[in-house]
Amino acid sequence: MPFARSPVLQRSESSQKKQQSISSFFAPKATATPKTRLDQDSKTATPSKATDSAQLNANHQGNALFVHSDDEDVPREPGLRRLKRSSEEASNNLRDEELSLKRHKQMRDRHEVIEDDNENDIHGALERRDRMSLVQASATELNGRQKLKLSERTSKYMFSSSPARDENEPEPDDEESRRTKESLHRKFVKKLGKPDSIADIKRRNNFITEETAEGDEDAEEEDNEGNEPAAKPMTRGKKGPALKKGGKKLTPMEQQIMDLKRKYMDTLLVVEVGYKFRFFGEDARVAAKELGIVCIPGKFRFDEHPSEAHIDRFASASFPVHRLHVHVKRLVNAGHKVGVVRQTETAALKAVGDNRNTPFTRKVTNLYTKGTYIDDVEGLEEQPVKTSGKTPATGYLLCLTESKAKGWGSDEKVHVGLVAVQPSVGDVIYDDFEDGFMRSEIETRLLHIAPCEILLVGELSKATEKLVKHLSGTKANVFGDRVRLDRVNKPKTMAASAYSQVSGFYADKMKSSEQSSSQDGKASTFLDKVHNLSEHVTICLSAMITHLTDYGLEHVLDLTKYFQSFSTRSHMLLNGNTLTSLELYHNQTDHTEKGSLFWTLDRTQTRFGQRLLRKWVGRPLLDKSKLEERIAAVEELKGSERTAAVDKLRHVLGKIKGDLEKTLIRIYYKKCTRAELLTMLQTLQRTASEYVHVKSASDAGFASDIINNAFASLPSVFEDVVNYLERINAQAAKDDDKYAFFREEHESEMITAHKLGIASVEHDLDEHRRVAAEKLRKKSVEYVRVAQIEYLIEVDNTQLKNVPASWVKISGTKKVSRFHTPEVITLMRERDQHKESLAAACDTAFVDLLSEIGSKYQSFRDCIQSLAVLDCLLSLAEVANQPGYVKPEFTDETCISVSEGRHPMVEQLLLDAYVPNDIELKADATRALLITGPNMGGKSSYVRQVALIAIMGQIGSYVPAASAKLGMLDAVFTRMGAFDNMLAGESTFMVELHETADILKQASPRSLVILDELGRGTSTHDGVAIAQAVLDYIVRELKSLTLFITHYQSLAAKARSFNEELKNVHMRFKEERGTNGQEDVTFLYEVGEGVAHRSYGLNVARLAHVPNGVLDVASVKSKEMEIDIGRKKLSNLARIMTRSFEEAASVDLDQLLNSIEQI
Repeated sequence: MPFARSPVLQRSESSQKKQQSISSFFAPKATATPKTRLDQDSKTATPSKATDSAQLNANHQGNALFVHSDDEDVPREPGLRRLKRSSEEASNNLRDEELSLKRHKQMRDRHEVIEDDNENDIHGALERRDRMSLVQASATELNGRQKLKLSERTSKYMFSSSPARDENEPEPDDEESRRTKESLHRKFVKKLGKPDSIADIKRRNNFITEETAEGDEDAEEEDNEGNEPAAKPMTRGKKGPALKKGGKKLTPMEQQIMDLKRKYMDTLLVVEVGYKFRFFGEDARVAAKELGIVCIPGKFRFDEHPSEAHIDRFASASFPVHRLHVHVKRLVNAGHKVGVVRQTETAALKAVGDNRNTPFTRKVTNLYTKGTYIDDVEGLEEQPVKTSGKTPATGYLLCLTESKAKGWGSDEKVHVGLVAVQPSVGDVIYDDFEDGFMRSEIETRLLHIAPCEILLVGELSKATEKLVKHLSGTKANVFGDRVRLDRVNKPKTMAASAYSQVSGFYADKMKSSEQSSSQDGKASTFLDKVHNLSEHVTICLSAMITHLTDYGLEHVLDLTKYFQSFSTRSHMLLNGNTLTSLELYHNQTDHTEKGSLFWTLDRTQTRFGQRLLRKWVGRPLLDKSKLEERIAAVEELKGSERTAAVDKLRHVLGKIKGDLEKTLIRIYYKKCTRAELLTMLQTLQRTASEYVHVKSASDAGFASDIINNAFASLPSVFEDVVNYLERINAQAAKDDDKYAFFREEHESEMITAHKLGIASVEHDLDEHRRVAAEKLRKKSVEYVRVAQIEYLIEVDNTQLKNVPASWVKISGTKKVSRFHTPEVITLMRERDQHKESLAAACDTAFVDLLSEIGSKYQSFRDCIQSLAVLDCLLSLAEVANQPGYVKPEFTDETCISVSEGRHPMVEQLLLDAYVPNDIELKADATRALLITGPNMGGKSSYVRQVALIAIMGQIGSYVPAASAKLGMLDAVFTRMGAFDNMLAGESTFMVELHETADILKQASPRSLVILDELGRGTSTHDGVAIAQAVLDYIVRELKSLTLFITHYQSLAAKARSFNEELKNVHMRFKEERGTNGQEDVTFLYEVGEGVAHRSYGLNVARLAHVPNGVLDVASVKSKEMEIDIGRKKLSNLARIMTRSFEEAASVDLDQLLNSIEQI
């Protein structure tokens, strides 16, 4: 084990010792390990006594926590005293030689070999330590010094104090010393406030050994004041990375990120850096949480907050380039706004540019949110699947604004405007309406449109705000997914500015598309249509234009043919309660698609066909002629006469790959990939070629005009599709090879020029082989390619003498070396420039092709829409082929007449057979049924079955019944279930009455109204009174078709006050007495005439496994109450009879019969 030099005291006089101030403790100190000093001493011949003393003093300072530098505080000793003290130390050294030799012998006995050159110095130090005076020892203890025996292992933990100062260095004057102390004090105070102050203290006490030098440098650089910093000693340890001053100096790339982040504070920026995409700062933490990737710690804030001043880099997270859209899709689905930052220049072109020494220029090239993400290439390839997951949102981006209705000072009644855009398809919906306190109209539209992103213009009323937050605030909401909310301000002058912006937007679009006089008239007609939009819709349209412009999707608003009003009366309006209660889109159990009406009817084979069927389900037809055309088409596809044609159509639809509708809109946005374009064109070619013989609708061979027109539109795009495919190299498109995408005869001039330039350079490179061979004195030379590096010349290491010095060595092995000649480097750089220019030219030519196809968007969209219609009709035909389905008969009178009707969803989910039931409602006869029956007897299923059959009929589908005669209903209203609205501060009964009030305001004689147990949320008397009044109003005043479920048997007497309009029916059951004396009720699920006077709630309690003790008590109490009520009724009847006989007055027969019935 090597022996280390022990420390000695610098002075013999204790009176000259002073403790170092605590401020000097935080200044960086130079240190050298004892082993290094030992080596230096061994190489030095005969050091002077003064120099040796100074060196030993420096060594000793490394072992004390507080060591004072005499040069700073102790005045210089006079020269004579210093000479006298030096001579005394020399004599002391001579006297200690004998003791040193003895100890040296002891060390040799322990096999500790010490070099001869160091013997005198080592033993002299040991003897000086042992002969330390008592005064010196006392001074040492007072200064907190400890005698440490250092070894090679312990020496690296030795504390490094102030650097040793030369004894001959002049002492600074008092003023300079004072300023130095003040500077050190300010540093110390500043250090106390830093978050990393404890870490710095540990670092300076060598608790953190590996970063000692780096920590000292960092602490020294913290001082930003005007005083000159102390000179930093050189560090001989491991070189660490260059640190920024206080974490405040940013690299050029980090400065780029900061500048971009200031512009996009609400956006997660994913930055292209080489072959990866990276997140920085807080974005990295969010992305790591959502994506499950690693976040490298660092600064999270972008405002250079003092709390992160000690951190020298941003936190970061990264993923490979090819996984971009996978991760972006996950982020936007989580509700985030994502910006993609790309490098806008390439390495080769930058190398020859004026900015070759600056960082790559970067900018935000794409912005995505949930409603504007249309780059889902994976989703385009999927086929429609029947999933049990959450019902997906439709992809609509909805813009909403409102104001107080005229004449209303409060927000009880508001005027609302909305515009909904589906960027992935191109549909636009607008509406303008007034809404009441419950905001049922807004709720209806939100549930129908099911947006994935909502843009709110201006401040909303409290009721609207609560509704929007309730529908979009949770992850498992009614839309099936989390909804993103954005807000924009609404200045007072927005109406005028919105009108100006919308007019200017469409005027510019029309000017750019004008080509003929016929289009001029078309443009002016459309501008008139835009100008006729209401003020609120114009404000929403203006906000939508501004919003979509940020994402480069404003072109979707050019497709004016697909502007539709939501409130058009060509469709039945189903409000939000109806959609939920009847489970049209998702069930009420787990909010999944399985078990819904859409799930029952969906047999589509394409994604765009599935979307169209969803619209059909939510918007049944009101026009009888259109409805009969649709159902006739379904009947024709169902029939056996057209089996071959139907099988051919099914085969054609099954061969369609990808989502043509989304691909087409991506072409219109110029965001389509080459492989997508090829797939779509080939699919349309294959489809159109199957029906190329259909020149007109009459050639299709079907009787239905809908089918014939759809088939006739398919071949219309055949010539254009073939023309585009003639220009494309199919294999290159599949491989996404931009350079060979176009066939040679269809390449642009720029592409041809750059390809010729590349060929010329490659020819020069080939010719250069002869020159290289001559220099190497070989017959020939062949280029090799290693690790993606081309045009390398391999030379055997034994022949390196022939290699010119101008050749650049790239790589090598033990046997060969590989070089690039100066000519090869120049030619390769020229070739790279041609390649990058060629890539830009290829991209430009591809965008031009997409623009050319986009100019014919209308014809392509009509063709795809025809395929969607055929897919939906074929789906309804497959449903009609199921056993027990019948074609409904439609009539102009308001009626629902169904024989042996069944619930369309329940019968598919039940293992047992569904019990069918009849229904007969007519406007001029029995138009209302009062339904009673035991709990769980099937009352709700029965009324839902009637409503679903009516809706299915007006969709154009066959219905599950033996026969059906349906009138044209204009709406279906439901009030079912019990729930509160805590967000709006409304109780269960309040919600119940609000919904009932909306129905009473909106229902018409052609509506179907379903009310389930109205009045049960309050006391019996109030509930019965409200239920009776509402039933009377609907039957007498509204005259709507009504199904009224109740457990109030007293309402049954209401039927007597009508002729035939109201009829009592009940769900049949069988009551038996069990062996244990309990009542056993068997539900028959059949509808029969009359009233059920008991609800048998105890039977349901038994099925729910309520404890027997509770059931026994409830049974006794129920019997007691029945007997008591029976006595009261009998007493009342006796009193009426007695009074009539005693007074000989005329008897009120109605009251008498009512009393007898109640008994």
